[in-house]
Amino acid sequence: MSAKPEIAERLEALRARATELGGDAVLLSAPADVRWASGFTTPQDGKVVVTRDAAVLITDSRYTVQSAQESALEVRMIAGRTWIEVAIDLLAGSTPVVQADHLTWHAARTLEDARKAAPIAAVDLTRPLRIVKTVLEQERLREAARLTDAAFAFVLDGALRPGAREVDVALALERYVREQGGDRMAFDAIIAGGPRSAMPHGIASARVLERGDLVTLDFGAVVDGYHADMTRAVALGPVAEPLRSWFDAVLGAQEAAIAALRPGLSGIDADAVARDRLAAAGLGDRFVHSLGHGTGLEIHEGPALSVRSKDVLEAGMIVTIEPGVYDPEVGGLRIEDLVLVTDSGSEVLSHAPKGYLEL
Repeated sequence: MSAKPEIAERLEALRARATELGGDAVLLSAPADVRWASGFTTPQDGKVVVTRDAAVLITDSRYTVQSAQESALEVRMIAGRTWIEVAIDLLAGSTPVVQADHLTWHAARTLEDARKAAPIAAVDLTRPLRIVKTVLEQERLREAARLTDAAFAFVLDGALRPGAREVDVALALERYVREQGGDRMAFDAIIAGGPRSAMPHGIASARVLERGDLVTLDFGAVVDGYHADMTRAVALGPVAEPLRSWFDAVLGAQEAAIAALRPGLSGIDADAVARDRLAAAGLGDRFVHSLGHGTGLEIHEGPALSVRSKDVLEAGMIVTIEPGVYDPEVGGLRIEDLVLVTDSGSEVLSHAPKGYLEL
């Protein structure tokens, strides 16, 4: 399936979503949604208007050539006007649905003043449309996961070692991803060893890695806009207790959660599989975040796998499974795979080794 037919299907889904919410048009302002609906790869500088009869990407003259090459929609340049003024013209006579969780207060008031009526404000407007990935989206995420695996293998071959700084490992990962054709890193790489491994989001620092560290590496490649996410914990020589035992407990909880994945499983119940395993090992209070999340054009998307989740898994959803344990006095670790929910269970897309490894 080529990109343009896929976007045509998305536009029809948006129109149906507008009708469901009581409107007959949509204004997209969130960058990931702008890209999803248009194909434009600089979506932070674009907006999309979808009415019953038209679909338009609004951007500016810096992107004349790029938008002509990329956008599956008609392109309208702002040409000395503001983007909201252009959107108001395109929405004339319509009842628009806007993204209340993204549109600025100023833009919303400008639209309301021009229409003499408030637009329909929706939260999570596109979430139900993007939460299950198409076959084409699954292929992009498979490739992003493959490149992430390859980057991990690359740093194991020399960059990850005692004496290297955490930031050196992060730079090696990013350079490999870019040289191998990835768009960029999905987020600032988390490289955290020694006491910094107690930080779930310990962005790579200038700390020098030491022998005996258990190093958390959390990173992902982006391919054609789609974000992979993977975490591994690697020992730089023998690791002292209790971290060595914690590693086995986390790996067991992670594998149990993956084995439980299937359509119909709630996000709460998925989270509970890993949480209960860690609690049985005496580590329940050290698992301080959710089990996982969806990923795609954004690194964090639906569904949520957590104690507060309202989601139920469906075939075609792609999620992370990433239990971890942390203690400020000891350190911590996390193990994470990217996983596709299938008709009969699940398929792990992350293939890098995740068993205990000493370098």
